Amino acid sequence: MASETRNWLGWRAATEHALYGPEGFFRRTEGPAGHFRTSVHASHRYARAVAELLGRVDRALGHPDELALVDMGAGRGELLTGVLGCVADLPARPGPRLGERLRPYAVERAPRPPGLDPRIGWLGDLGELPSGGVEGLLFANEWLDNVPVDVAETDADGAWRRVLVAPEDGAERLGGPVGGADADWLARWWPPVGHEPGLRAEIGRPRDEAWAEAVRAVRSGLAVAVDYAHERGARPLFGTLAGFREGREVRPVPDGSCDLTSHVALDACAAAGASALRGAAAHRALGDSPLADSVLDPVALPQRDALRALGVDGRRPPLALASSDPAAYIRALSGAGEAAELLDPAGLGGFTWLLQPTVPACGGLPTPGDQD
Repeated sequence: MASETRNWLGWRAATEHALYGPEGFFRRTEGPAGHFRTSVHASHRYARAVAELLGRVDRALGHPDELALVDMGAGRGELLTGVLGCVADLPARPGPRLGERLRPYAVERAPRPPGLDPRIGWLGDLGELPSGGVEGLLFANEWLDNVPVDVAETDADGAWRRVLVAPEDGAERLGGPVGGADADWLARWWPPVGHEPGLRAEIGRPRDEAWAEAVRAVRSGLAVAVDYAHERGARPLFGTLAGFREGREVRPVPDGSCDLTSHVALDACAAAGASALRGAAAHRALGDSPLADSVLDPVALPQRDALRALGVDGRRPPLALASSDPAAYIRALSGAGEAAELLDPAGLGGFTWLLQPTVPACGGLPTPGDQD
């Protein structure tokens, strides 16, 4: 039978190979931008907002001699390139300017693209950051949704079973019961609604672990994750696993031909990040470490609220400008359209920003109009 010759894998292993293997989707020449449009690609205003947030982190930390900007899942370096182009416009202060103190790092499993700004450090994983962690801003835009996870489905008895997939064509079947740490994660973060068969869940434990590692890498500063998200009280009944190719949603087949993504249980990630910070504080709380201070609760904001707090404004320019300066009116109108796309609650504005400060000084960011 055909099923006997298939190479059945869990979705986590299959996705890992399909996205990041030697011929994986994210290693292809065209990069992610060739297949889907993120906020980074939608408008330069997104990079400007991240640069504004970076400036506020810099002020909160007292303008350190070196300030890191770590871009998780950096693609081809588009966000860092955009931010580097914006920092020169940030308000000046006595001493070295931010652009001179900035240390940008791209964390990406694909090879470094040719022609990238030489100021950008290209790292294969977080372990290549300076030992002891960095001071500054870690930003993960649509990174966690591509951290591979297993998929579970309830069987005829309402019990969670692991879903197995055939990489060659995406055919699925139920495997064994979910046990161990994955079962504990489901019980805490994604309990089934009722006992009917066919309910599905993405087991987010690897994302929790990835986010905890990212938060630990920020010795002093702010860690931000941006993704489509859901919360414990409103998990999707049938999961969110999807494939994307050339701008269109396609059937998820883990053969390297498409992106494989699912929405993120950011509430679980937030708890994992807070736990990581408490653990770090317990080991380093001897009075001279920033982590010895109290661990602040993370904050989740809709992207539209976060971007508005960082100065993104989708309001149309006054019509009078069209008469006094038509060219300026056209530019402002185009900018308002780009901003509106970033803020649209039915689109990119529907993303969630998880803001996790690692020191009290960065609590409350982004705060509109914060000053030295």
